[in-house]
Amino acid sequence: MIDWGEVVRRMVLNGARVTGLADLLRARYGGIGAILMLHRVTDAPRKTMGVNRHLSITPGFLDALLSELRAMGYRFVDMDEAADRITGSTSGERFLTLSADDAYRDNLLEALPILEKHEAPITIHVCPGLTSGSMDLWWDLLEDVVTARDELYLTTSEGRMFVDCSTPARKAEANCKLHDFLTQEVREEDRQPILRDMARLAGLDHGQANRETLMTWDEVRKASEHPLVTIGAHTLCHFNLKRLSDEKAWEEIVDAPRVIELETGVKPQHMAYPYGYESAVGEREVALAAAAGFRTAVTTRHGVVTHEHAAHMHALPRISVNGRYQRVAHIRTMLSGITTPLANRGRTLVTT
Repeated sequence: MIDWGEVVRRMVLNGARVTGLADLLRARYGGIGAILMLHRVTDAPRKTMGVNRHLSITPGFLDALLSELRAMGYRFVDMDEAADRITGSTSGERFLTLSADDAYRDNLLEALPILEKHEAPITIHVCPGLTSGSMDLWWDLLEDVVTARDELYLTTSEGRMFVDCSTPARKAEANCKLHDFLTQEVREEDRQPILRDMARLAGLDHGQANRETLMTWDEVRKASEHPLVTIGAHTLCHFNLKRLSDEKAWEEIVDAPRVIELETGVKPQHMAYPYGYESAVGEREVALAAAAGFRTAVTTRHGVVTHEHAAHMHALPRISVNGRYQRVAHIRTMLSGITTPLANRGRTLVTT
């Protein structure tokens, strides 16, 4: 199934690079730096369907990217220094800081050796629910369920729904249909019981993905002791905050750093919103993150960082480094700032 939106985005990236427009406009739109967003960094083969391929890049690509960015004159800094530079208390060449969401084990085993080679700091945002196993990597579990079954039945408010998973094309459609249902039609708290029941009927272990791919608390503690690693918070249960009540959203935000501090001895000063897009983060969530005492909070909105973000330290944009765009030239073009207004209805200052 062709993703025409992705095709168009690739055309824009290639066009901006080939015409030289990206390099020409870098001085005007490139800002003072950027926060790069990672998830998985691994050579492990992708799942058969590959619906979550955007969450994974290879260590080789990360190595090549960091080499290119250093050659371009970017300075690699940790999130504390990035915050200083945004607020103007520290200046210098354009900066880059890396962040990784969910605390995948390969961040420690496969990415960290590359980061050491380039002396590139990273903030790993830990979700205690995922790390402890009380919450499932539901997007991976959904893909496993659809892969394992030829047909599924789901109870909805409109009755029993049949989902055809009999062919590769129909599996892709089914995954998309079920993803939308589970993120839009049911409460955040109800998604996991539904998926666990589907996994049980498919003969799958709902906790396998967590055990195989996420750090344990011992590994999080080991990572936290590394001089290049900062541990950040990613809320307690990885719920879409915008779909929660005020009280529940507050608990998700304030309880995560408390648990992480109990486990590591250090309270996180930096936060990443789960999902981080428009329907997951708004003014309320930004205000809650600020009230919780975080120094910064990052979204998944696409954009470079400017000094104007000093007034929006809890709504910072990131540049996604993902499996759909594993070309150094693509990231270089994104960092020029030319794609920021294209992805944000003409805005060059990206907040919420």
